[in-house]
Amino acid sequence: MPRFAANLSLMYQEHAFLDRFAAAAADGFDAVEYLFPYDFEPAELAARLQAHGLTQALFNLPPGDFAKGERGIAIRPGREAEFAAGVAQALRYAQATGCRRLHAMAGLVQPGDDLVLLRRTYVNNLRTAAQAVAAHGITLLIEPINTRDIPGYFLNFQQQAHDIVAEAGASNLKVQMDFYHCQIMEGDLLTRLRRHHAGVGHVQIAGVPERHEPDERNEVNHAALFAELDATGYDGFVGCEYRPRAGTSAGLGWLKAWKASKTGKAGAA
Repeated sequence: MPRFAANLSLMYQEHAFLDRFAAAAADGFDAVEYLFPYDFEPAELAARLQAHGLTQALFNLPPGDFAKGERGIAIRPGREAEFAAGVAQALRYAQATGCRRLHAMAGLVQPGDDLVLLRRTYVNNLRTAAQAVAAHGITLLIEPINTRDIPGYFLNFQQQAHDIVAEAGASNLKVQMDFYHCQIMEGDLLTRLRRHHAGVGHVQIAGVPERHEPDERNEVNHAALFAELDATGYDGFVGCEYRPRAGTSAGLGWLKAWKASKTGKAGAA
């Protein structure tokens, strides 16, 4: 049965960020993920994880100037040193929190960009970053993201991502498969999962099209995807990266129903 991680950047926004760890644990989650940890000290985050018995499943490398619209700098020529510094910063947080998955956001394509140069820069940066984190048992991830949520994002399709991983040639570089983004861009989720599962290092979910709970009020059959994850032997976490319609805890009926279907009885999320 898949193991679920609460995404604290989108979920539990009714609580201050540091209080979201306790809220997630109270709802039965044993892991969390979030976009960025850098507003807090590593030891502070580690203490919250330890206090509530939580695993840190994932977070992102520094994305550049997020407030000004940057969504990663891995593709940007001339910013290799900044990217490498971000890897070093993320590694400090990963070591403190025990996190074994780091996501490197690619970045946005600008008018007039040389796409060949962007790809070459991306592959070189990923190869170098993967080597830097490998000694710490960490997997580096890249994620195709839909062009509706992030217009202009460089990486949009599953095959595109797996081709880049193959070109980089690092054994600890894998693809973060977010079924929400994949459904919007290309659909055919079960077939794509079956085709690419060996190269998938992390999975995320959200209801389509509105990025709410992955329940019966969306167009994706998540129960079938969870069963397929089991069939493929996927042993990582499934990140719940969605925006609850109302209160986070009140919206976890989908998770309780799924767990009940596996155990034969109702239970906490």
